[in-house]
Amino acid sequence: MIEIDPTIDYACKMLLGDPAHSRLTIHFLNAVLIPESPIVDVSYLNPIVPQEFEADKLSILDILAIDELGRRFNIEVQRTKPGWLPERLTYYAATQLVEQIGEGDSYNQLRPSIGICLLKAVLFAKRPGYHQAFRLRTTDGTELTDCLEIHVLELPKYAKVGDNHRVIDPLDQWMEFFCYAYGSSPKKMRQRLVSPVFEEAIGVLEMISKNPEQRRYYNARLKWELDENTRREAEEAARLASREAGWTEGNASGKAEGKAEGRAEGKVEGIAYGKAEQIRMLQGFLGQPLETLERLLEIPIVEMESIISDLQNQLRNRL
Repeated sequence: MIEIDPTIDYACKMLLGDPAHSRLTIHFLNAVLIPESPIVDVSYLNPIVPQEFEADKLSILDILAIDELGRRFNIEVQRTKPGWLPERLTYYAATQLVEQIGEGDSYNQLRPSIGICLLKAVLFAKRPGYHQAFRLRTTDGTELTDCLEIHVLELPKYAKVGDNHRVIDPLDQWMEFFCYAYGSSPKKMRQRLVSPVFEEAIGVLEMISKNPEQRRYYNARLKWELDENTRREAEEAARLASREAGWTEGNASGKAEGKAEGRAEGKVEGIAYGKAEQIRMLQGFLGQPLETLERLLEIPIVEMESIISDLQNQLRNRL
């Protein structure tokens, strides 16, 4: 079984940000963008450097690349939906645009800046399809410029092709890889993904799994993500508790108290849902069968917190 999740940022950078595997980056970019002038070569502006990663395990692992036509690419993977994500993606793409010219340079030197986010969450719930592409256009579709472009690939929206079918579309192949490689057998993935580049991509995941140093880097990122999610949940729980206390103190009538109780109930439901998702994520990391959300939401929050603590200890012991 493939033991490495390609949506962990270290693994993604080894796949799409390593000069030794530029063929993967080129195939991925062409699959996402389908450009009029296909990308045939890329250079990396921030190639992965193991020594630097060892010194700073929290370093940003986005992938910055430039092609033979000067087009700039920022590829990142997000396993949660952080606040202000659209604004942040726009800022990063705009920064790559601004950095191309200095004072006195001509604007005709600008080349497209393209941001691509692999998102393991749903950002645009009302829009169909997993691939959302944004350019600067009028409301009726007239393009202002191609200098700024942002793509969001919402992994949960990908509809898996039947188990006995090969995946033909290049972008569907990458979605299949990012969604289902982890926990699948290499043989099964090779049978489903017909492009030869995925032989190399699967090989990268197997290399990370077998190489002690790379596996250590991967586990470090996994542990950091686990600790960061726990910290954010604690902060959110404290914030909600503070707000609920404020609402309770401010109640001056039975009607107001009823509203506060309704808000509190909704917040508690939200916390329970978040903890249920965290349990499922930890079970996935540990290779355990995933409990259904319906089953977990029947469990009191205190009991879910105990389950989370136990699973976290299991994962830390494994790392």
